[in-house]
Amino acid sequence: MRTVAEYAKIVNGRLENLLPKLPEDSFAEGGMPELLCRSMNYSLLAGGKRLRPAMFLAALEMLGGDLDAWLDYACAVEMIHSYSLIHDDLPGMDDDTMRRGRPTNHVVFGVGQAILAGDGLLNGAFELMLDCALRRPGKAERALRAMREIATGAGVSGMIAGQVMDLRCERQGEADDAALSFIQRDKTACMFRYPLRAAATLAGAGTKEIDALGAYGEAFGRAFQAVDDLLDVLGDSAAMGKTLGKDAEQGKLTMVSRYGVDGAREQVRALCERALAALEGFGSEADFFRELMRSTAERTR
Repeated sequence: MRTVAEYAKIVNGRLENLLPKLPEDSFAEGGMPELLCRSMNYSLLAGGKRLRPAMFLAALEMLGGDLDAWLDYACAVEMIHSYSLIHDDLPGMDDDTMRRGRPTNHVVFGVGQAILAGDGLLNGAFELMLDCALRRPGKAERALRAMREIATGAGVSGMIAGQVMDLRCERQGEADDAALSFIQRDKTACMFRYPLRAAATLAGAGTKEIDALGAYGEAFGRAFQAVDDLLDVLGDSAAMGKTLGKDAEQGKLTMVSRYGVDGAREQVRALCERALAALEGFGSEADFFRELMRSTAERTR
C-alpha cells in the first residue's frame, strides 16, 4: 500500500513537466505568454500535500485501475484545487496574503494576473483530461463520465456553489445549520467526493462501489473542513503556512462559530464514523482510506 507522500511524489513529477518553465514571451498562435506560465506555476508548484490527487490515485489502484494511464486526471484535480486557492485568496474573496508559507499569487503578480492564472489552471485541467481521453478512444465513454464527475465537483452545483454560500453567510448572525452544511459539503467535500467517484469510474467499478467511495469522500471532506475550522482557532500559522484567525475576523460561518470548539470536535468524530462506515464493503484493501481518515482527524497542519 502506497502512502500519501508516495502518491504526491508521482503527481509532483508530472506536474513539474506540464507547463514550460521559461516559454518565449510571445503571443504567437498556440503559444503561452511567459507571465501567465510563471504565475500558474507559482501556485501549482508551491508544494502542499497533494491530498486530492493522492486519494484519486489510491482509489484507482484499489479498484484495479491503471495509474499511468489516468495520472493526468489526478493532476487535473490538483490544477483545479490550485485555481480555487488562487481565487479564494483574492481581495474580493477571503483577501489573504499567505498561502503554503509564501505570499499569495495576487500579492506577487497582481489581482488581474492572479485571476487569469486561476482561469488558466481551471481550463488547462480540462484540456489535460481531454487530451488524456483522446489518447484512449476505446475508453472514451468511461473517460467522459469521469470528467463529468470532476466537473460536477468543481462546478456551479459543487465548489462554486459552496463559495457563493460562504460569502453570502459572512457576518450573518442568523445563518443556520442548513447553510453551514451546504458550505461544508459544496465548498470542500465536493472536491473529495467527485474525484473519488471519477477514479472509481475510470477503474471500471460498479455503481455500488462508486457510490460508496463518494459517500466516503463527502464525509471525509466535511471532516477535513471541520478540522480546518478548528485549526483556524487553535493552530499555528507557521505550521499551517497561512494566516490564521481570519474566519472569526471575517465573520465566517464555520463549525466553530456555530457549535464551539467542543461541538466542532464532536462533529469531526461523527463524520469520521460515517466515512469509515462507507468503506465496509471494501475490506482491507481500503486501509489507505481508513488510516487517512484517522490521521486527518488528528492533523495539526
